[in-house]
Amino acid sequence: MSLTNTKRLVIKVGSALIAPQQDGCKARYLLNIAQFIVRARAQGVEVLLVSSGSVAAGAHHFKNPDRSNIAIKKAMAAAGQMEMMSTWDRFFDFPSAQLLMTHADLRDKERYESIRQTLFSLLDEGILPIINENDAVTTEHLKVGDNDNLSAMVAAAADADTLIICSDVDGLYDQNPKTNPDAKLIKEVNTITSAIYDMTGGPNSAVGTGGMRTKLEAAEKATSHGIATYIINGFDESTFNALLDGDNPGTLFTPFKNPMEEAQHWMTHTAAEHGELVVESEGLQNSEELNCEEILSVEGEFSAGETVLIKNTKGERLAKASSNYSSCLLNFITQNTDGINTSQMQNSIGPIISKNDIAVLERKQS
Repeated sequence: MSLTNTKRLVIKVGSALIAPQQDGCKARYLLNIAQFIVRARAQGVEVLLVSSGSVAAGAHHFKNPDRSNIAIKKAMAAAGQMEMMSTWDRFFDFPSAQLLMTHADLRDKERYESIRQTLFSLLDEGILPIINENDAVTTEHLKVGDNDNLSAMVAAAADADTLIICSDVDGLYDQNPKTNPDAKLIKEVNTITSAIYDMTGGPNSAVGTGGMRTKLEAAEKATSHGIATYIINGFDESTFNALLDGDNPGTLFTPFKNPMEEAQHWMTHTAAEHGELVVESEGLQNSEELNCEEILSVEGEFSAGETVLIKNTKGERLAKASSNYSSCLLNFITQNTDGINTSQMQNSIGPIISKNDIAVLERKQS
């Protein structure tokens, strides 16, 4: 796996690189990243930039801000977004475009497709998309929460083949390198298992919201879509030179040999769960669809066509799927089956979940 074979990449830059002291955007680290983007484009690589940092960039406009006040943080994000975009734009001699989005935009299939088409149109015209979560308007219910995972969703939406996530360490270590001098850098990860997740702790950065765990979550999303993912040290200029030379300066997460299809990936990693269907513990083992007699209970409220989680009686997550029926109708069916011929009912209403609308969730191995 080499960046020299990349045709389209997404690079994610965090708050600590944008505004290290939270007193406005600084060019110290961003210049190296901007030069990397320019050189990558000169090599024929299409680039998308996911940039955190609006809150950190806007903080200096507020006197003694109360950071526990959500409204204040949103205002800081609104002020900082302008400064951040102007900072990026002055590094380039080609046009850039701002895209602000929330999880609600990504998890709605129609809006998700709209985002895809916008990204493709920008890339076709040689315009650099600069993407950030819309912190000024998002709520807890609607936000992605961190730009590591957002970058993976964007990479999938853009059909990228490489995702680069900038960190403040060289990559994934077997232990925290900031507290353990014997920590060893893991150069390549072929499968993200529970043991890999166990290597991560809390956030390493005092500025950003994403620690190594969210970077692993992003890598898992991206690699399942066939996207090679790097975690690199964004503070080190030599890192970007190595990438352009086709070397691996950090940790490479290799992509799945048989990636998920676009619809399956969107349902698994992006679509929100509006409710739950509980089935027998061994349900879905060999099933391509889900019928009414297999459902033990219905939890939550959802409409026909919305995504639901399918779990077993042990509480294990089995799959995500688009329900053909609303929770109201499913509750009526499951609670009124006494004396009813279930085969006749099935013939009458058809499958609850169709085989093309289900994404079975893989369970991580230790």
